[in-house]
Amino acid sequence: MSVDAPSKGPAVTTPHNKRRLGVPAVSFMIIAASAPLTVLAGGVTTTFAVTGVTGVPLSFLLLGLVLALFAVGYAAMSRYVTNAGAFYAYIAQGISRPVGIGASLVALMAYNLMQVGIYGLFGFTVSSLLSARLGVSVPWWIPVLVCIAIVAFLGVNRVDLSAKVLGLLVGLEFLVVIVYDVLSFAVAPQGFSVEALSPASLFVPGIGAVLSFGIAAFMGFESAAIYGEESKDPKHTVARATYVAVGIISVFYALSSWAMTVGTGPGAVVETSTTEGPALIFNFLGAHGGVVLSDIAQLLFVTSLFAALVSFHNAVARYFFSLGRERVIPPFLAAVRRHSGAPFAGSLAQTAIAVVVTMAFAVAGSGSELGELYPVLTMFTWLTNDGAMGLVLLMAIVSLSVIGFFRRKRREVSLWARLIAPILGLVLLGAVFVLILLNFNVLLGQSESTAATLILPALIVLPGLAGVVWGLYLRGARPEVYRKVGHGEEGSIHLLAED
Repeated sequence: MSVDAPSKGPAVTTPHNKRRLGVPAVSFMIIAASAPLTVLAGGVTTTFAVTGVTGVPLSFLLLGLVLALFAVGYAAMSRYVTNAGAFYAYIAQGISRPVGIGASLVALMAYNLMQVGIYGLFGFTVSSLLSARLGVSVPWWIPVLVCIAIVAFLGVNRVDLSAKVLGLLVGLEFLVVIVYDVLSFAVAPQGFSVEALSPASLFVPGIGAVLSFGIAAFMGFESAAIYGEESKDPKHTVARATYVAVGIISVFYALSSWAMTVGTGPGAVVETSTTEGPALIFNFLGAHGGVVLSDIAQLLFVTSLFAALVSFHNAVARYFFSLGRERVIPPFLAAVRRHSGAPFAGSLAQTAIAVVVTMAFAVAGSGSELGELYPVLTMFTWLTNDGAMGLVLLMAIVSLSVIGFFRRKRREVSLWARLIAPILGLVLLGAVFVLILLNFNVLLGQSESTAATLILPALIVLPGLAGVVWGLYLRGARPEVYRKVGHGEEGSIHLLAED
């Protein structure tokens, strides 16, 4: 690995800064992270089963409005702050550098938890398919290790390669879900009912758990700013991609979950979700669309998980890059490949984390009484819900940082964008965060609190507090590093990994 010496002149332009991505590519990255088919087959059925609430479709529309409010200030700030660290840079410049560093560690932990947690569901799904279709018994962690290797390959190559792969997979996901929706509305065993869209179906005991499950379905929509430095027109691409993603995700999930209630029957959707789980969609497609369609949907369920894994991997790698570039963490993590411009070291670091955590769960689950469901009920459920909680906390703090940023640096931004919408976003996201904490044992599938109910939130909060302390230390001990925090390439060094 060759290392470029720190520049005393203008910031050095790195290959990472090659601008390849437009609005469609960034939008695909965002939507891929939310994994449409995974959310419908896994998330929505789980929400119906665990909460017993039929107003899930309406919850997606309400959450979409909350996140749209957040996106107003977030998009406005993206026109003035372009940094692969996204939340980290926004909070550092809008509130303070120590808080920004704390937020960066929360973001790193949250995105890693989301990404690695999904591997648990991926391994279970692939292992089950191999057993059912080929009669081959494979431990769940073997498909995970193979997938980690493929994701690692994409992670160290050009980002637009990942975007093309994700674009194809997301397009196929949407197609199969649309087919499911059409068949559901056509079958409608209990008639064409709009009961699931009525407030009376949502505003009942259990609404807190519904919103807590629902917010996880959107996670990844906020990642547009991570690709700002690689966007063709960052001042507009980030904002447009964010709005596109929020609109598509909220409407599509509301429509598809409503179709599930119509196709299964409003009076039967909770019971059917409880007994069949993710198989509800595949069984329905098999019964009304044919076995081939059902098999295709199951295969796309696997690729849906894969697409989310690639998207979250890219997000983690770019956080490592941003923090390493500014020497908040070891600077070798800012290494990029000369040819592709991909954050080489950050990608490898995320890959190593995924391997270590996967093997730890594999060892811990050996002989578990949970049997084949172990990676789903522990690795997937625990880590993804914990990661979603961390990202909701960060979004609430970002709303506050938008207010601080525009208060100190007046720009040509409307009062709505710089103050009113961020305040509403802060209040509403804060309320969702509290609901997640209050319902955390439900999200983990526990009837009552256990050690995991306390330890998992601590994995989010403690790194944040440690980051604030580290920021305060840098302010006094390493002022040259502290000055660059949250300011991207301004005076930073760049490490180039040889191909």
